[in-house]
Amino acid sequence: MGTGKNSKIAEIINNSKEELLENWLKEQKKAKAQHTELISEGELRHRSEELLSLFVRGCLSGLEDTSTEAWSEMRDFLSSISRNNARQGFSPSETATYIFSLKQPVFALLRQELSNEPDALLDEIWTVSKLLDSLGLHSFEEYQRGREEIIERQRQEMIGHSNPVMKIWEGILTVPLIGTLDSERTQVIMENLLQKIVDTESSIVIIEISGVPTVDTEVAQYLFKTVAAAKLMGTECIISGIRPQIAQTMVQLGVAFDDIMTKTTLADALQYAFKQSNLDIVQHQKRA
Repeated sequence: MGTGKNSKIAEIINNSKEELLENWLKEQKKAKAQHTELISEGELRHRSEELLSLFVRGCLSGLEDTSTEAWSEMRDFLSSISRNNARQGFSPSETATYIFSLKQPVFALLRQELSNEPDALLDEIWTVSKLLDSLGLHSFEEYQRGREEIIERQRQEMIGHSNPVMKIWEGILTVPLIGTLDSERTQVIMENLLQKIVDTESSIVIIEISGVPTVDTEVAQYLFKTVAAAKLMGTECIISGIRPQIAQTMVQLGVAFDDIMTKTTLADALQYAFKQSNLDIVQHQKRA
């Protein structure tokens, strides 16, 4: 267990926990540390009460470093709160202020209990201030990790839903690629395309890339691998919309489409696909 100093801080807080809780909740409200529409008063009270208990437990175990095993429960609890805040729409400042708002009521309590021991009071205030700063920083970092996870998940969902593979005719698929392609996005799109080929038993696929500004070697390799995989599945791939800039880049990179059917426009690719499927395109004259 901790030294007498450790026990004094924990004892002061523990003996006045109810008073401290009420003052902290008032301070949170004043500091606007939490959106009242995002969390109920009862939930906020329960959360804050549990945090105070864990804080006391950490103080009893040691005040030197909140990254130690003694403070793991406290860190885990703050991580859960911070990541939930990220999901629920709290701001990073609100998440950090939740911990920092505990300073004022704790300092007031220490001044009340140690008014006759000025040296001890300064030591305790400094110690608790460092603890809460460290915990506040931990909360902020966990919030940021939570936000990054949300952004990454949304990015993955956007990748999964962007550039949908479309069935334009029986046995004919097309996937229009739009925007900058990186290897990860290209891989997801190509995996979706191969699965769609299986699901629809299509014999022809048109990969339309006129909306792609540039293609690097890695992306080109994914395209080749997809075409090769589709060929093994009995499906012919046509790449349409290769703009002059991309063609020049391909030449400079030493990439060749010798074994792949390419068409200048989507219309040309469709015409070829219909012909391969024994479909005739007939243009009707408009009636006068």
